Amino acid sequence: MALAWTHAMRMAAGASTKPTHRGQRRRRREATRACAKLAKDADFDTQVFEKEAVDFAGSKEYIVRGGRNVFSNVKDAWKNIKTVGVIGWGSQAPAQSQNIRDTLQEIGMEDQVKVMIGLRPGSKSAAEAEKAGFDPENGTLGEVFDVIKQSDLVILLISDAAQATLYPKILEAMKPGATLGLSHGFLLGVMQSEGAAFREDINVVLVAPKGMGPSVRRLYEQGREVNGAGINASFAVHQDVTGDATDVALGWSVALGSPFTFKTTLESEYKSDIYGERCILLGAVHGMVEGLFRRYVRQGMSEEDAFKHSAESITGRVSKTISTKGMLGVYNMLDDAGKEEFMRAYCASLKPAMDICYECYEEVASCNEIRSVVMHGARLERFPMGKIDGTRMWQVGKEVRATRKEEDIPLNPFTAGVYVATMMATILTLREKGHSYSEICNESVIEAVDSLNPYMHARGVAFMVDNCSTTARLGSRKWAPRFDYNLEQQAYVAIDEGSGIDEEIKQAFLDDPVHQALAACADLRPSVDISVSASGSENAGSVRPELVAS
Repeated sequence: MALAWTHAMRMAAGASTKPTHRGQRRRRREATRACAKLAKDADFDTQVFEKEAVDFAGSKEYIVRGGRNVFSNVKDAWKNIKTVGVIGWGSQAPAQSQNIRDTLQEIGMEDQVKVMIGLRPGSKSAAEAEKAGFDPENGTLGEVFDVIKQSDLVILLISDAAQATLYPKILEAMKPGATLGLSHGFLLGVMQSEGAAFREDINVVLVAPKGMGPSVRRLYEQGREVNGAGINASFAVHQDVTGDATDVALGWSVALGSPFTFKTTLESEYKSDIYGERCILLGAVHGMVEGLFRRYVRQGMSEEDAFKHSAESITGRVSKTISTKGMLGVYNMLDDAGKEEFMRAYCASLKPAMDICYECYEEVASCNEIRSVVMHGARLERFPMGKIDGTRMWQVGKEVRATRKEEDIPLNPFTAGVYVATMMATILTLREKGHSYSEICNESVIEAVDSLNPYMHARGVAFMVDNCSTTARLGSRKWAPRFDYNLEQQAYVAIDEGSGIDEEIKQAFLDDPVHQALAACADLRPSVDISVSASGSENAGSVRPELVAS
């Protein structure tokens, strides 16, 4: 992220100084105090890495900066790690295993620390792992529980449903004093719902990259040219029995190529992550673009133009503008008529979107959503998830992408208003539920516009829905229709009946401190955008094996 657009984002963040209404000011103060309290609780001590204080909209938080210049610190952080076992080969495992292996090679530790892949016997993924250089002949590819028994750091990257079923055997197989590494707090939610606990003689840590696996790998590779290129990550230490769990976790994050790492908790991570992927990261955008496409066709647009003004506008101009200038940057790019149309759409969409966001968050926090994923996982063999890209809209999308000219993609103000309103609804819910600004910005904005949306733009929203993790795929299918219907039945009807601009909602958006927090995040991002082709030739966005046509 270049300094030029960091300045632009800061200018946008300070664009409005008018007071908001009393009720809005009160809600904002309460939410900001909650963010500040959580940030205070998120301090940590490290003996190896340099900790840095950052001001996120008046909330002081701590981070560790990554980059190839600090790769060498992994030696000290992992002084007691001799074997890293990466279990699974889904979205994250190919990226994380190869990034760690490459980092160890770069700092001369490839003979001191072995990276192994653990797969179940007969796994269809074995061929892919071997293609990436993991081989049973040299001891870097083995059976799941054999690898777990040998590993000092077990990075558990199998599906959430599999974790829910297998965790007792996994915990039993681990060596005393070993570290269980998670990239998702889902397992904690499962165990809490079952009244179970982690073994008391192991460390339990989390490193959660704020992007899908292909993005983690692709930006690491780009980082060879631009130091620090990568995907931000959160980390958590849930249990530390050896006294060095914090540095083990930070070493893992740095080895993945994370530009900066911030602290969270397992519970906060699974709530924000599962919620986020059902909202603005995947489910909401899936439902939103289908509804907008239908709306524009009804209004007389051709199918090709309707796709451009819905999906293409969001994954193209809108996302790129947010990535470089923030949400306010989208609004400020419009002329007076465009600003009015944006704000009418924003004001009408915010409450219907937030209605679904709140419901979704509370379903996740209560573990209902986790139980739903586990139950659905048990049905998958009988009722496998099909692909969604066969419907007319997504077939039109293939034709549009085949002849796309980036300069011709429209910045549709109505589409932008609906999208930004849903993004703000996602943000406001997290803030009111007490999440820190670092987590809010990364889970609701940065992961969307800098990781997921570039892949959606290159290969289609439907492709992403069909190729993300099982938990995210299930969530998108479940919640996308909720956003679609609520927006159509409430927001669009209100607009069509002549609803105007709600000045309180408008001013609250213009003044929201999240714009300042995003500007702080912008200062921490390297000046490189993810590069991804429509064909996936960069080997970072390959199709899930079970979806390849026979």
